[in-house]
Amino acid sequence: MKNETLTRVVFVVIFFFFLSLRKIEIIIGSLIVLILFVFVTDKNLKIFFKSIKSVLFFNLGVSLGYVVLALFKNISPWEYLIYINSKVVLMTLFIFYFFSKVSIVRFFAFSEDMSYLLTITLSQIYSYKKTFEDFRMAFVSRVVDLRNKEKQFIKNTFKFFLTKALRDSKERTMAMKARGSFEN
Repeated sequence: MKNETLTRVVFVVIFFFFLSLRKIEIIIGSLIVLILFVFVTDKNLKIFFKSIKSVLFFNLGVSLGYVVLALFKNISPWEYLIYINSKVVLMTLFIFYFFSKVSIVRFFAFSEDMSYLLTITLSQIYSYKKTFEDFRMAFVSRVVDLRNKEKQFIKNTFKFFLTKALRDSKERTMAMKARGSFEN
């Protein structure tokens, strides 16, 4: 129990330390140190590439939007882009590495409410992941010319998950209210 409490404290301290960093040089230095630490302890960089892959499209979209806006306002976007993207990769890598070593379920076991929310979240993630995999496998196995139908598949899949998420959120909210998780 004492070790788990210490683990939580260390995670929170490091997390907020990284979050509080403001200088690009320190962020990049911390990122390099973390990458080296991950490589030395794991002997590979799978977690680093996983963190890059997980934030790539979102960060790319945000970054492109910021560049366009900065060009219209005649300001240089590059310093901010380096700052924000380095910080996002640093935070993501830290969280991925930490939870590859520590069970996320045990980490949040100190609170019944947090455990309940984590259980709901994980069940949603696995359910959605399984459904997406089923959609993808059905698409690949039933469509001959994948390129011509890919846009329609993405559109329909997005629409399905958006509708499902909205419907599921209403059900989860009612279930949580019935259990007294929050008042309204």
